[in-house]
Amino acid sequence: MCNQNGGNNCFEYVDSQMPRVPLQLVVNGEKVIEFVDPAMTLLNFLRIQLKLFGAKEGCGEGECGACTIIMDGHTVNSCLVLAVEAQDSEITTVEGLSKNGELSILQQEFINNDALQCGFCTPGMLMSARNLLDRHPEPTVEQIKEGIAGNFCRCTGYQSIIDAVISAAKREREELI
Repeated sequence: MCNQNGGNNCFEYVDSQMPRVPLQLVVNGEKVIEFVDPAMTLLNFLRIQLKLFGAKEGCGEGECGACTIIMDGHTVNSCLVLAVEAQDSEITTVEGLSKNGELSILQQEFINNDALQCGFCTPGMLMSARNLLDRHPEPTVEQIKEGIAGNFCRCTGYQSIIDAVISAAKREREELI
């Protein structure tokens, strides 16, 4: 796989040199109109063109969930989606969770529950947890496990992440309603 890129960084974006195509979408509540390489992934579009560095490229194969974002209300591995497939979509990245410079309740509870260590998986975990809480405001432990099943954490284990989601759900029910 790395040989496709001259043996350099496997995840470095290589421009296809194909003619650019227009792309219009909404990212974190803002309308975006750009011209993109039709072979560019949504992850690379977010990171390279929009300078939104929260979503990470871990495995580049949709296995680790580090690149998870919310697209039209569903979590997706942005490393597996072409940017052009996001035409007219509404995208939320981890940068879109905080408002006016304040962390969201979910982000605060990840900190309060020590649900992060190296932080590499955290943006993807947060997006999967956000999507879960949007669908299930009072999730069970089993629903949380299922909701974050596509995200791997190699540092903290999962109990602190589950505790953070439970705490966030409780606070959101108390503070946002």
